[in-house]
Amino acid sequence: MINYKIKLFEQTILPTLYILVFVVGLVLNVWGMKSLLHNWKKLQSINIFVLNLGLADILYLLTHPFLIMYYLKENKWIFGDGFCKVTRFCFNLNLYGSIGFLTCISVYRYLAVVHPMRTMGRLTTTHSVIISAIVWILVSAQSLPDLFYQKTYPNGSKCFDTTSNEHIKSYLDYSITWTFFGFCIPFAIIVGCYGLVALVICRSDKMKKDLKQRFLKLMFFLILLFSICYAPYHVFKNLSLYSRTLSKEKQCTTWDSGVFIARQASRGLVSLNSALNPLYVFIFFNLFFLNLFSLSYCLFNVTCCFYFYFFYYVKHLEMPCC
Repeated sequence: MINYKIKLFEQTILPTLYILVFVVGLVLNVWGMKSLLHNWKKLQSINIFVLNLGLADILYLLTHPFLIMYYLKENKWIFGDGFCKVTRFCFNLNLYGSIGFLTCISVYRYLAVVHPMRTMGRLTTTHSVIISAIVWILVSAQSLPDLFYQKTYPNGSKCFDTTSNEHIKSYLDYSITWTFFGFCIPFAIIVGCYGLVALVICRSDKMKKDLKQRFLKLMFFLILLFSICYAPYHVFKNLSLYSRTLSKEKQCTTWDSGVFIARQASRGLVSLNSALNPLYVFIFFNLFFLNLFSLSYCLFNVTCCFYFYFFYYVKHLEMPCC
């Protein structure tokens, strides 16, 4: 019964989900990238991170056709060990690159809202490009050891997203370290940044109550979506690796199968995030809030905040429309 569920999930549900994510994600990410590049000269510092986020998503989505074929062929990998490692490496680059750039976006928004006067004019496009390069380097260095683990059987019939049972214990240690630095720390930063932004908004008496509530709900939605997409993957990945070590010792074999299904489902959520990134990063933040009232827009735009402070607090004049 358990083997039937695993087979059904891997050969039917997972390929269907990957096809959906590939089509929708590629269209949305290309559209988002085109919109950014269309106004290349007007790119703000934060949009450099959005651009890199789109690149990371597209890089991963382009590996989906090979994974779809792999699962439709009943887990038979026909593209060789080298390309299997490249595919898994691209997955990790997307996963932790996305987390890294989402973290950068949250930090920049925190600085623009909580410390607008200190950061005005200091956060340039050059800084964003340098930080983006650092993120790529760190993510690549973090993902590089994964390339040295066995990814296929000698006959090349499988393509492991982790490694074979022979190296499972050392991979578990690597995965736990990876989870801490690649997910836990960035997640704490994101929650902290948006939490402080929410605190500033709650204390603001210049913002209408209904607008304030809408914005707080949107921020809660962003954190919730981030948690749903990334947290289950890391939890079930490490649980699956641990259960495989027990299964290798002939313990908890049934539990291992159940965790494996949950692990594969969590991979689907991570893939889904590649399609959702353009929506909740580009549309919700970069378009939706541009149409709100000028005072709420000041919470995100450093230059506008300067005019607000200058005209309202210094000159006591009517604040101009941003």
